[in-house]
Parts: sequence; structure tokens; C-alpha cells
Amino acid sequence: MAHDDAAQFRLTVVDQALRLFAERGYEATTVDEIAVAAGISRRTFFRQFRSKEDVIFADHEFQLASAQEFLEGVEGDPWEAVCEAVIGVFERFTQWRDIAVRRYQVVRRVPALREREIVTVFRYERLFTEFLRGRLPEVPDLARVQYTAAVTATHNYLLRRMVRGESGAALADLRTELAMIPRGRRAPTEQEELVLAVFPRDMPPRKVADLLTARLGNL
Repeated sequence: MAHDDAAQFRLTVVDQALRLFAERGYEATTVDEIAVAAGISRRTFFRQFRSKEDVIFADHEFQLASAQEFLEGVEGDPWEAVCEAVIGVFERFTQWRDIAVRRYQVVRRVPALREREIVTVFRYERLFTEFLRGRLPEVPDLARVQYTAAVTATHNYLLRRMVRGESGAALADLRTELAMIPRGRRAPTEQEELVLAVFPRDMPPRKVADLLTARLGNL
């Protein structure tokens, strides 16, 4: 089975499972009922999924794999690459909006599934952080972790708004918000010194430049 066909097959099963969970409840729905609804055998179900819980988050597995594949082949600014990977995840969720909505409705009612969702979010953060570690070894690790946490949290916040049908949760909104997240700085070397300067807000730029030039010349 081709990669795209396999992904579509899994999404079909996920869609049917979430529909049953939403209608009958997560605990009350059996694997056999999911298999019948998806038009597959019990054996086929367990070849693709380990449990009912795995079905709920199966599209995340595809998303994580797609994001990793994108990052492995990307060139250019690593910070921007992480944003583009997150945008790709969001865009696919907008295409699978019905699945995202049903999962939201199911997960919010089952504590064990909410815990699994937290672990899944961390996997995105870890993927992005490891990518930045490989591409930007000179950047402080805390800066990388802070950035990926902010990017992931922004995505998840807007995704929740999207599945609830609220405004201001489109792809363009995500792009705007991601662009506003500060990016980490390079760690100073032993030969470098950091200089901090504070000036009144209304000081003319020319005056700021003159003062900096004078003071730095005396260091």
C-alpha cells in the first residue's frame, strides 16, 4: 500500500472511530464496532492500531512523520523552518477539520485521553527542539526550548479556536502570531562582551547613537 493510500486508509478508520466515540461514548465503543463501521476486519484493525486510544491520535502520528520529513529536507533559516512545519500541521488539520472537531469533543470528556494529548504535544516540541539543536548548536538550549514551546502553544491555541468555530483562527492568523514570537539569540563567545544600554523613550535616535559611540569608545 502506497504511503498516501495508507495514510488515507488510517484516516478513514480514525474518522469512523471518532464518530462512534462521539455518539456512544469512548468506553462504550468496542474495537469490533469500529472495524465494522470502517469496513475492515478485527485483524486488520490491530495491524494498524494497538488500541482504541491509538486510533484517536493516529492522525498525529502522520502529522509528526510529515513534519519530520519536511524538516529533514528543508534549507534556509531554521527558525522559519520550524514555523513552516507548524503551519503545515495546522493546514492539514483544517483539511481534516471534522476529525479534529470530533477528537476535541471526545478527548475533553476522558481524562486518560487528555493525558495522552499532553504527551503528544510534547512530541511536537521535542521534534522541533532537536531540529534546532542540530541546525543551531551555538544558540543557548533554553532559547531553543522556549521558542518551540511558544510555537507549539500558539498552534494549539488557534487549533482549539478553530475546532470550536471561533473567529481569528485561520491559517493567516497563525502566520501572523508565529512571526511575532521572539527568536533565540546566539550565545556569546569568550571573546565577546554584551553591552546593555537604557535610554529615555523620547530621546532622539541621533542622541542615542552619539551617547553609545562615546561610551563604547571608553570601554
